[in-house]
Amino acid sequence: MLNTFEKPEVSMNYALVDEGVPLVVGDIVLEIQRKLVQAPETYLGLETEVRISEQVPTGESTGVDAPGQLWKRYHTEKVAILSALDTGVEMGMSHTEDPTQGLFTYFAGGLAKNVPGQLQDGFVKKELPAGEYIVCKIEAEKFEDLVTVSLDQASKYLFGTWLPHHNLATEPFSAEKYYRDAEDMAYMEIWVKPLPLDSRV
Repeated sequence: MLNTFEKPEVSMNYALVDEGVPLVVGDIVLEIQRKLVQAPETYLGLETEVRISEQVPTGESTGVDAPGQLWKRYHTEKVAILSALDTGVEMGMSHTEDPTQGLFTYFAGGLAKNVPGQLQDGFVKKELPAGEYIVCKIEAEKFEDLVTVSLDQASKYLFGTWLPHHNLATEPFSAEKYYRDAEDMAYMEIWVKPLPLDSRV
């Protein structure tokens, strides 16, 4: 679904909003703010390694274990752990442990209501750690726009414009949080962790 090239929204490169102030561009609304997570959030799902070189501009990979394929697997197989899930919140997490390998690990899963003593084969537990985050909320008219055009434009704005203009660097980690109980699921958030001040040199 994400393997498309969208016309860039050039005006976003010149719009710099303060935290908590919505930015309306075309058919999407962005809002960036800081959030403090007091206790880790636990998610249950599936993960795979993805080759960075196979990524295309909108963030999808062409490989068999691409993030999009992992989400399809998760939605098919989550029935095995459904009783442990809060089905209203899902999260995709990307992080690199060794950038020299040209790979990153991608996780797709749902918020855990409880964690079984033993997980079904293939399922893993991941935590969104406690701490400070910069969160970019994205709203769009339709789900398909949200996870394609809107997500692509919001990512480019957050990483290419907003963070650099605020002299912020982030850890090699990002997450997409989807609120499936929202009407038509037309909003989501991108979560990144700012580096401590002494690391931003």
